[in-house]
Amino acid sequence: QVQFVESGGGLVQPGGSLRLSCTASVTLFSFSTMGWYRQAPGKEREFVAAINSYHMTNYADSGKGRFTISRDNAKNTVYLQMNNLKPEDTAVYYCYGDRPGGLRTWGQGTQVTVSS
Repeated sequence: QVQFVESGGGLVQPGGSLRLSCTASVTLFSFSTMGWYRQAPGKEREFVAAINSYHMTNYADSGKGRFTISRDNAKNTVYLQMNNLKPEDTAVYYCYGDRPGGLRTWGQGTQVTVSS
């Protein structure tokens, strides 16, 4: 069974940085695309960023210029570097991976809180 282990969340002050990690139990080449969503209290889950096997990236407008998604195939890990964090970035961040055939796997989520 494919599993993702996420880490790197926490409490940070506005303007600070965090790097989220998502390590898969299988090779990243099993997935056509991997990425991150987030869900704030009382809101729907929303797209944050994605990266495909060719390292092509896509970002939501909310994170452009502040967030960077990357992948290390040797470590089976996808990263989300988040800089200049704002209170509105507070949410649970979920890693996901899409396999051929449309099957999506989700991580368990990691909490990010931006507050002074």
